[in-house]
Amino acid sequence: MDDTFLRTMLFDFYGDLLTEKQREYYDLHYNSDLSLFEIAEMSGTSRQAVWDIIRRAEQTLRDIETKTGLVAK
Repeated sequence: MDDTFLRTMLFDFYGDLLTEKQREYYDLHYNSDLSLFEIAEMSGTSRQAVWDIIRRAEQTLRDIETKTGLVAK
């Protein structure tokens, strides 16, 4: 499965389980195609902080998928 497609499916299935900030940054980065710098500038934080939040969100989505397997089905 294509990585972009997998990210989209994971977000569609489990996005509501993320924190509001994780959901927002993940959506802005992967679905709205904003750079880490653009998101950091909008939110008044650093690029590193934005990346950490997005990375944690993706790991959370993958962990949930590992446990439930709904996207794979």
